[in-house]
Amino acid sequence: MQFVRIVNLIFLLSLPLTLWAQQFATIRGTVTTSDGNPAEAVTVSLKSKGQGAITNASGSYIINRVKEGTYTVQVSAIGLRTTEKNVTVTPGETATLDFVLSENTAQLQEVIVSSGRINRFARTSSDYVSKMPLKNLENPQVYNTIGKELLTEQLVFSVDDAMRNAPGVQRMWEATGRGGDGGSYYSSRGFIVQSQLRNGLAGNVTSDIDAVNLEKLESIKGPSATLFGSSLTSYGGLINRVTKKPYETFGGEVALSAGNYDFQRASIDVNTPITKSRTLMLRVNTAFTHQGTFQTNGFSRNFALAPSLLYKPNDRLSILLDAEIYRSENVGKQIIFFYVPGYTLGANRVDQLNLDYRNSYMGGGLRQQSRSTNLFCQVNYQISPSFTSSTNISSSHSFSNGFGPYFYLIPDGKTLGTNLLIRADQSTRNSMSDVLEIQQLFNGDFTLGSLRNRIVLGLDYLHVNANQLFFGSTYDTVPITNGYDYSQFNGTNQTALYASKAPDFSYPVTGIRNTSSVFLSDVLNLTDQLSVLAALRVDHFTNKGGTEGQAVTGYDQTAFSPKFGIVYQPVKDKVSLFANYQNSFANRGIYNAYDVTDADSLVQRFAKLEQANQFEAGVKLNAFSGRLTTTISYYDIQVKNLLRTDPNPPAAARFAQTQDGTQASRGIEVDVVTNPFAGFNVVAGFSYNDSKLINADVDVVGRRPTTASSPILANLWLSYRLPDYVAKGLGFGFGGNYASDNKIQNSISLGELILPAYTVLNASAFYDQRKFRISAKVDNLTNQYYWIGYTTMNPQKLRSFVGSVSYKF
Repeated sequence: MQFVRIVNLIFLLSLPLTLWAQQFATIRGTVTTSDGNPAEAVTVSLKSKGQGAITNASGSYIINRVKEGTYTVQVSAIGLRTTEKNVTVTPGETATLDFVLSENTAQLQEVIVSSGRINRFARTSSDYVSKMPLKNLENPQVYNTIGKELLTEQLVFSVDDAMRNAPGVQRMWEATGRGGDGGSYYSSRGFIVQSQLRNGLAGNVTSDIDAVNLEKLESIKGPSATLFGSSLTSYGGLINRVTKKPYETFGGEVALSAGNYDFQRASIDVNTPITKSRTLMLRVNTAFTHQGTFQTNGFSRNFALAPSLLYKPNDRLSILLDAEIYRSENVGKQIIFFYVPGYTLGANRVDQLNLDYRNSYMGGGLRQQSRSTNLFCQVNYQISPSFTSSTNISSSHSFSNGFGPYFYLIPDGKTLGTNLLIRADQSTRNSMSDVLEIQQLFNGDFTLGSLRNRIVLGLDYLHVNANQLFFGSTYDTVPITNGYDYSQFNGTNQTALYASKAPDFSYPVTGIRNTSSVFLSDVLNLTDQLSVLAALRVDHFTNKGGTEGQAVTGYDQTAFSPKFGIVYQPVKDKVSLFANYQNSFANRGIYNAYDVTDADSLVQRFAKLEQANQFEAGVKLNAFSGRLTTTISYYDIQVKNLLRTDPNPPAAARFAQTQDGTQASRGIEVDVVTNPFAGFNVVAGFSYNDSKLINADVDVVGRRPTTASSPILANLWLSYRLPDYVAKGLGFGFGGNYASDNKIQNSISLGELILPAYTVLNASAFYDQRKFRISAKVDNLTNQYYWIGYTTMNPQKLRSFVGSVSYKF
């Protein structure tokens, strides 16, 4: 009896839910392609009703809670023909409605991938990484690509912010604007690198690099001198900016953005055909950005103009003319140096120092003006169906003039933890650097017997002319005290200082360096699933002499740089196993060595080539119909012929050097770009780097270099775009970056001084329609205090907000 009562009670309680459910109908079914396969990621919706679903991997869909009535059910996706059927439903009914698309499986896959409906943040090929068109799965080298789609969603305006999406890369310094070397510094695989290449050629910008003309960024990993030379790359790799190109129709976008810290920005992207035949096309990208500071003084103003003219008189010939014009004025961001052991400052972590995070410790007017002008020409010609020619010329000019504030933290010598701040400058006066690169590429794709060959033969000439002047003086030494007036260190007083006296130091950098190279690379398919890569560069370097603080003796040096790789695809176009050997080198010129035959003198010696050799192996995936792209690798970089202090005591006393230093940098990197279900996209990366000085000065042997950045880095971005039938164009993003402790002092004599680990979180929201886009972001959600540094401590921006409105035409 008790059991019957319980059953009746459950029945009575569930009756309203059952009656409520019976007020609605359900529509379900499957969608297949014209060749009978399931059609995944296709939208099935009730026309004009805001209800719908997206088909799963089996092509099935279900639309619940449909009210009684007659509906038009439509199947649609960007690039597909829309299919419609009518259906009438009554309460409690389940109607089955199946659809057959006019497209086959291959056509559907091509449309969905190209429209970005699946894994829209993934880029699976590159024309630049290997100087030839090559899919990522076919390439034995590791690289990460950051596309404009991700930058748009994150509301990213600069290369600096874009690079937070590159696994294993950490920014070390912001751009200073100084002519020649003023661009941002990053660390990759334990080595310093700058963004100095544009479309595979020299294209340095010494101020903040605007993303207004950026199609994508390529972070190319490991020693890469074989194809890119050694002057613009590092042992950790290189950063290549791929720019937007003109296209045949009229279109563009105008955007206005604003935020806290006096952030203001306007940008324009306009493209138009000039001739009716659409053989001549022009695209212009331009932006103006003003940014204040979270500290008491500081600002930056940047103007970028990037016109691009494309002429295609026929299917075989194209001529592309580009320019990048940057004008910048800024007050240098705070950089604090340490020339005393951290423990004498009363701390071994910079967050324990008694510094006010929001105080710039300077007045106004310490301004610097910088200019970068880059000009490019590319002529592509189809010689035959199997061979192409590409002639490329780039010219880069940078200039800077003005003050660069520097700070040095020292103890007061009385009370541990009570410190003083030396305020000084390292400034430039009419500093200039010119770079000219001429590169001729011949590409071929042909078969010899049954073996497919994809080759590139390159001729390269690089000319660098430096005419820089760095100078500086100490202004004063001040206490670190609340309420102290720090405004006296300003532009007016610093100008007066140099009117009354010469600088404490001057450091001219002048000279001409020429590099002439030839390289050959071949990707040989032994089978459809197995390919090998072999490449070699012959590089002749000439330093014509000049000054680097003191006179530099000219010299010539020839280098050979090989590269090998192997790729096996156990599942064709889905899984590849790869391994590579990569090389790079550096010309170190003349050094002073100890002369054992004359203890009272030093002898100049010609340095051998410094060499870096990398062995790497891993796996790449492009699986689940493109929903998952992944690269996982382990690398081992060995550097030899490093200059170091001669350990022989008499030699060390005279600052003599020897060239037997070695360094090892090993680690793992993981890059994941995935679309686990419709509308949801993930970009994630992880890296661990173990870098050590092996044969080195006793003070640092076995320790991590202070320029190697944090050993553990991670990045994550989660993106969800609501289905069109719910709220078309509405989406949200969330993610951030983690970096472990970074030792900026790490020696026996100085001890350890640490930039603490940090986790910085960011978020965005957007409403994207065909004609307009409204978006907003918050960076550093938790208002984290954190520092980066290239042996320095550089405080980073606190919580910031930006809103943006754009009109598309």
